[in-house]
Amino acid sequence: MTDSSHPHYHQLAALLLASCSLLAGCVGSSGTSLDDEGASASSYDWDIPASIPLPVEPDDNPMTSAKFELGRYLFYDTRLSANGDIACASCHKQELAFSDGNQFPSGTYGDMHPRNAMSLGNTGWFATFNWARPDVTTLEEQIRGPLFNTSPIPEHGITDDNIELIESEVRADSTYQVLLIAAYPDEDANSQWNFDDHLIPALASFVRGLTSFDSPFDQYLLGDSDALSASAKRGLSLFASERLECTHCHLDDFTLTDNHMNRTWNYPTSNFHNTGSVLVYEEPNRGVYEVTGNSSHFGQFRTMSLRNIALTAPYSHDGSHATLADIIDTYSQGGKQGDYSVDGDLSPGFTLTDDEKTDLLAFLCSLTDTTFISNPDYGNPWPDEDGNPIGVTENPLADASVNPQCQLD
Repeated sequence: MTDSSHPHYHQLAALLLASCSLLAGCVGSSGTSLDDEGASASSYDWDIPASIPLPVEPDDNPMTSAKFELGRYLFYDTRLSANGDIACASCHKQELAFSDGNQFPSGTYGDMHPRNAMSLGNTGWFATFNWARPDVTTLEEQIRGPLFNTSPIPEHGITDDNIELIESEVRADSTYQVLLIAAYPDEDANSQWNFDDHLIPALASFVRGLTSFDSPFDQYLLGDSDALSASAKRGLSLFASERLECTHCHLDDFTLTDNHMNRTWNYPTSNFHNTGSVLVYEEPNRGVYEVTGNSSHFGQFRTMSLRNIALTAPYSHDGSHATLADIIDTYSQGGKQGDYSVDGDLSPGFTLTDDEKTDLLAFLCSLTDTTFISNPDYGNPWPDEDGNPIGVTENPLADASVNPQCQLD
């Protein structure tokens, strides 16, 4: 369990939280009202450090192990698509921290999505879930998008024309019959199991339960001074410094994003920024402006968590940055000064020596949680075509010493 009285924890928290007051002009709202009731009470075993406040569980979809397990089967099932070829796991692969390694994912009809597939992990603590949709504030809402949306592309391609066929296939599967009854024990065994009432809540439960708190960085916060190399410790100091301004957006001490919430806060913090990550923002990648039509929101996108960042290339909303070193260089230049300037002081620019860049990369690579990407509870539960367990795919790039993201070119 994390010891929140440990000096490493307090030092980092002070460095990161000191930046909160500097976040101005961002979409969303902040709250400072503390509510301790229920902060550590749950019938679900979250298996997280004691110092981490629990995420919010929706009143109409509380976490249970049975719903999580049903959601795991659904997450890896390609039958939940128009052509039977796309599962949630098609764009969210465990070995890549539930990203897909591509600049753009493709849907069931072969269309390319204009935005990079987000990684998953600790999503239960996120205030919003979409690159540029402040109005999508629950996982249940977010999951509906890939399943049913036709814009910007049909991803899973589920429509009124095929939804009953897909639901009937789920209902007829003996594996799902057992899982559904276990997940919803108060319902009749002959219930008309459906997306709205059963499948989407289960998928949300699985994604909400994907927790990642066992990286070297976390072990350092636990008090293991040797968990971080000397280079990574120097990189942490750079990361938390006013010189680089990283913590203006990646400010939280455990989610490493300013788009977060938990049970101790009555109101979420959901910020979106234009950090100048690209030169031109073109439709449909114009940020929150695509939703609001407000010109001040042009180019503003959600702050991604940096957890497992070394495994989730390429980067940015459009996957246009191939490497972490590329991202560092972009922000060291103050962002790309294109058709709209960046938000205030979020990308002021800075100068780093090659040694300092190496140290910053070492810190970012210390955020890789090998337990998370190898946890069999998060893996594909379905057997292969020969009836053998599929198991978890190993990723050699989890080793920072061989991961090119962790070294300068």
